[in-house]
Amino acid sequence: MSGHSFSHSLAKQVATLGLVGYLPAPGTWGSAVGAALLLLLRVPDSFLLLCVAGGFIAGVAVSGVAEEAIGEKDSGHIIIDEVVGMAVSVLFLPQTAWYIAPAFVLFRVLDILKPFPIRQIESRLKGGLGIMTDDLLAGIGANLVLQAWKTIF
Repeated sequence: MSGHSFSHSLAKQVATLGLVGYLPAPGTWGSAVGAALLLLLRVPDSFLLLCVAGGFIAGVAVSGVAEEAIGEKDSGHIIIDEVVGMAVSVLFLPQTAWYIAPAFVLFRVLDILKPFPIRQIESRLKGGLGIMTDDLLAGIGANLVLQAWKTIF
């Protein structure tokens, strides 16, 4: 196996979370993996912020290569963006089921519907940056709704 095909294969495995990205409704499964990790690990916000930043940067790199390896623009099999988006949706919020469950629903709705300006930004960005940014924005949107909820109630 050449270095090029190995790097493509590795990027594809990371970007698709192995076989998870090939399950039916892979975006939902990727978000579920993110939610499960958040529930299990419950890391401090400062560490979660570092994970989001690192995950975004790594996601941009592997998603672009995986997109090329799969041969499909913004392939639904690429789900590392959902994991990072889920983490963003609960950043600076309690990492409890009472926040993670609604964050999951809000994030999925925003990721699927891509309301303004998410769709417009996604369409302007190419490769891994486009793949990762729409989920980052969906996570921010979900987070803002939950921050407002927390503040009001």
